[in-house]
Amino acid sequence: MTLCISLSARPSNNGTRFHNHLYEQLGLNWIYKAFAPTNLEQAIAGVRGLGIRGCAISMPYKEDVIALIDEMDPSAEAIDSVNTIVNTDGHLKAYNTDYTAIEQLLAANSVPTGYSVLVQGAGGMAKATVAALRDAGFKDVTVIARNESTGRALADQYGFTWQAALDGGTADLIINVTPLGMAGGPEADTLSFPAGAIEAAKIVFDVVALPAETPLIQAARTAGKPVITGAEVATIQALEQFVLYTGVRPSPEQVRAAEEFMRAQ
Repeated sequence: MTLCISLSARPSNNGTRFHNHLYEQLGLNWIYKAFAPTNLEQAIAGVRGLGIRGCAISMPYKEDVIALIDEMDPSAEAIDSVNTIVNTDGHLKAYNTDYTAIEQLLAANSVPTGYSVLVQGAGGMAKATVAALRDAGFKDVTVIARNESTGRALADQYGFTWQAALDGGTADLIINVTPLGMAGGPEADTLSFPAGAIEAAKIVFDVVALPAETPLIQAARTAGKPVITGAEVATIQALEQFVLYTGVRPSPEQVRAAEEFMRAQ
């Protein structure tokens, strides 16, 4: 049996249900488990030493893990953020499929590149999001982050602007890439953008995958706004991880079945 795992401060069942359902559909003798590491360095050493084939990396480890792997794929190196590790005979190579997910969802939802954008957050997922926005052709993007050093550095890297707080600002597209609204955390019930920003937005995007209906997504639906959810991000990035781990690309029907299974929890 081949083992794949995920490492997160707040593990969810999303990845385990999605991957394990696909393993079963495809008749693969694989299994996927989620862990909350007490020591990241030791956890990655375990991936190498135990021959664990794949390792998904979630908040807050997407940048800290870089020093612990052997090779960076361009998808991760370009944004200094890792969400996927593939172990080939003890050689750990890092990728980032978050970028792919954001890129595909912006295109699938036909989000106009002329829209103004507010991105709240400056961590590893924010890096993938901002890079995808830049590469898609968005110009008017503001990174909102309390930490000036990381927030300004992220904005400057992609030619955008930074500000410490929203301060009543609005935009056509608002994106939450913080843990605000994430199940299991101290701010699970927190609305990541104020009501005024939601009302002014044309599209609301929350990358938080658990729950699928975060406070931000619920408020946006109530306001009649089109939404892009973290559950959608989770599906795409998990699919690309699955392909990297197994070398197999499931059919669209198999992916839909795994997605439905993942969400029915």
